[in-house]
Amino acid sequence: MVSSVMGARTPAGPPGDAQHGSFVADLTASRVMAIIRGTDTAAAVGAAVTLFEEGVRFVEVALTTPGALRAIEAIRPHVPAGASIGAGTVLTAGDVVDVEAAGAQFVVTPAVTPSIAEASARGLPVAAGALTPTEAWTAMQQGASAVKLFPSSVGGPAYLKAVRDPFPDIPFLAVGGVGLDDVAAYLGVGAIGVGVGGPLVGDAASGGDLAALRRRARSYIAVAQRISS
Repeated sequence: MVSSVMGARTPAGPPGDAQHGSFVADLTASRVMAIIRGTDTAAAVGAAVTLFEEGVRFVEVALTTPGALRAIEAIRPHVPAGASIGAGTVLTAGDVVDVEAAGAQFVVTPAVTPSIAEASARGLPVAAGALTPTEAWTAMQQGASAVKLFPSSVGGPAYLKAVRDPFPDIPFLAVGGVGLDDVAAYLGVGAIGVGVGGPLVGDAASGGDLAALRRRARSYIAVAQRISS
């Protein structure tokens, strides 16, 4: 399946629903963003398609993955209605141009970077990386749609609550070391969702077991749905 998916290339189409103001609402409803950071382009594609098949609605491919732009191009035709493929570790204005051309529907950064303003200017939703209150505020002023509190594991849910208390209108996404047992705590203190790499994706984006990935995806979705219901 992966080889046939890699062969399916398509020009970047018109922006998805996320670009039209529903990014935060959709992420709040789905609660889980999967982060793919692998060592193999085809495996990254296979992992993303598998995640979409299991009901994950937001999947990010980090630009540190070899062939990340080609992977995004290959994944885009397989994104289900109501789901989005994004690019992560987007640092520069040039990166934004490249990922938009590849078909990315949203952008994720690891810090407050020049890519935030560029993506915002182009109408691409941005989950901007920040750790401190100053960084969170700055990111939103530069046009971020949401703040990716990263790495969340530094302070855990209590720290997210403390940062969020003076900024109740900033949508926070908890990212970095979020295990399955941590999801409820982060959502309980006001995170709109969690971004999960290793604990969810495992080694699937480097050629690992896709069946195991399916089981982990179902577990994360089940927890998110239980908390949201």
